[in-house]
This record gives sequence, structure tokens and C-alpha cells, in this order.
Amino acid sequence: MRTDHLFVITGGPGSGKSSLIAALAMQGIATMPEAGRAIIQDQVAIGGDALPWADRAAFATQMLGWELRSYREARALAGPVVLDRGIPDVIGYLRLCGLAVPAPAERAAAAFRYNRIVFIAPHWPEIYARDAERKQDAAEAQATHEVMAEVYAGLGYELVELPLAPVAERARFVRARLNPSADAAACRGCGSGRSR
Repeated sequence: MRTDHLFVITGGPGSGKSSLIAALAMQGIATMPEAGRAIIQDQVAIGGDALPWADRAAFATQMLGWELRSYREARALAGPVVLDRGIPDVIGYLRLCGLAVPAPAERAAAAFRYNRIVFIAPHWPEIYARDAERKQDAAEAQATHEVMAEVYAGLGYELVELPLAPVAERARFVRARLNPSADAAACRGCGSGRSR
């Protein structure tokens, strides 16, 4: 089954990913939500400890299950689908926390592939803010961006950096690159985003 219609947006927390994905959804693009925030909200609601400030390994296990389900659901859709993070983000999270990456997570990242273009939102200090689910400081947000870039690049994805621009401009930037039949090399260096 083809998977080149699955486009991941990754990066550090507070870099505008969710706002961008919401804008794309409003424009009719199919999207999949981020695992982390929903898992935190659910765990807090039920008094669970699979939380990044309680049991990080359990939190990562929850995220992997979420990402696998999102992948399966997205793969069944016909047109382009934009995912708020992907399976490799779980590996990035574990590395960031200094935790061992379980073999099933490594196998999942190798077996379940997305479009080779992966959009990455750089750390953006001017818009970064903490909230009830986002407790990382700015340094950890920047470190998250860096580890996600390393993980995706290591898995053979081509990273296209999102411009530090208003949501509408970012949405246009992404929409222009959602043609899965286009050669990814054509996007190298285009617009104000930088390929890595």
C-alpha cells in the first residue's frame, strides 16, 4: 500500500506545528493530531502516570501505540495527509530523555514509512510559551528540534524547514509541496524553507 501521501510535520514543542496543522485542516487537507498532548490530557484525567514528568518510558510506549494507529488510519485515506509528528518522533523523545530505544520502536520506524519529505518546524523563541501540557523550557525545545532532525535524517528522510512566518504563509508553503508524485528534490531550497 502506498504511503507517499503521508507528510509528517515534526520539530520542537511550541514551534507552531499544531496551529499550522489546524489551518491546513480548515483548508480541507486531511490531518492527524499529535499524540503527546492528548496522552497527557487523558493520563491526567484518569490519574495515570504515563506522563513525561512521571514515567517517561510509559509515556513513550503510549505515544508509539498512538502513532501506529494514526499511521494505519492515515494510510487508508486517499489524498495527502499531514501528521502532527510520526513514529520516529518516539525515538527522538527517548533519545532526548536518555532512555534506551526498544527494538519494536526501531522496527516500526524502519517498516512504517512516510513521504520522504518531512517538514520540520524550527525553534521559534518569539512564539514559544509553556502551558499545562508543555512544561519544557526553551533550551529543551531547541534540543528537541535538533534530536528530531537527527532521527529523521538518519532514517533517510529529506528535511524541509518551515519558514518563521505567519500561519497562512506556512500553510501555503506546505500545500505547495503536498504533491506526492513530485520529485522531492524539486523542493530543495525553494521558498524560505531550508532543506537539510
